[in-house]
Amino acid sequence: MKIAYVLYPDFTALDLIGPYEVISRWPDADVHFLARSLDPVRCDCGLTVIPTDTPETLADPDLIVVPGSGNPVPVLSDEVLVNWLREAAPGSKWTASVCTGAGLYATAGLLEGKVTTTHWGFRDNLKAMGVKVVEDRVVWQGNHIAGAGVSAGIDMALALTERVHGRGLAKSLQLVIEYDPEPPLDSGSPAKADASTLRLAMRMLMGDHPFRFAARVSGHALSARLRRARRALTGHQQERGSDEQLPHPR
Repeated sequence: MKIAYVLYPDFTALDLIGPYEVISRWPDADVHFLARSLDPVRCDCGLTVIPTDTPETLADPDLIVVPGSGNPVPVLSDEVLVNWLREAAPGSKWTASVCTGAGLYATAGLLEGKVTTTHWGFRDNLKAMGVKVVEDRVVWQGNHIAGAGVSAGIDMALALTERVHGRGLAKSLQLVIEYDPEPPLDSGSPAKADASTLRLAMRMLMGDHPFRFAARVSGHALSARLRRARRALTGHQQERGSDEQLPHPR
């Protein structure tokens, strides 16, 4: 199976490495790392990955895995990756996202009418793009699977393994990577975290330039809502124009 892991600047390392540690152990895995060029790609905390492919050399993957990012907005304007995803995904057997990677699918128009999940800090942005977002850790929609924030990519990959190769291999791979989490703290979701923990987490997500980050993320959500409104208005006007052109009975 030809597997395409999508790379772009500031992707989150565990969004990629978590699923990679599971899926790349499939017996028929043919692993590819795709980016807009073959230049090394740096993640949001410094890890650097060397791509093996570009959109020109990998047009027909069987599985696409899109990681998220701590800086999720810029990649949504990458027309090279968005166009590749729009063209390659419909022909793939499976597609997957982790964290804010769902935003790239939404930008490519591949989540219309579908339900998905994403990192809690990006839910409003996806909703603004017209996608129904739920808080579940893993969500299936047809041949598309989505994992919520970062560590949920491992859960997503195990669920996908079970669907593709059966429960036996999924359980064995879970054991191989010794995925038996017992977190020492109980603050892994906004519903469980106290107010001070949530505030600190937000400051960490916003980085050294919180106002710039907030403006960028909020601006994206606002722009998405405006685009939806314009499309709806255009569609309404076209419907009215069609009705006015119909002959009136005498």
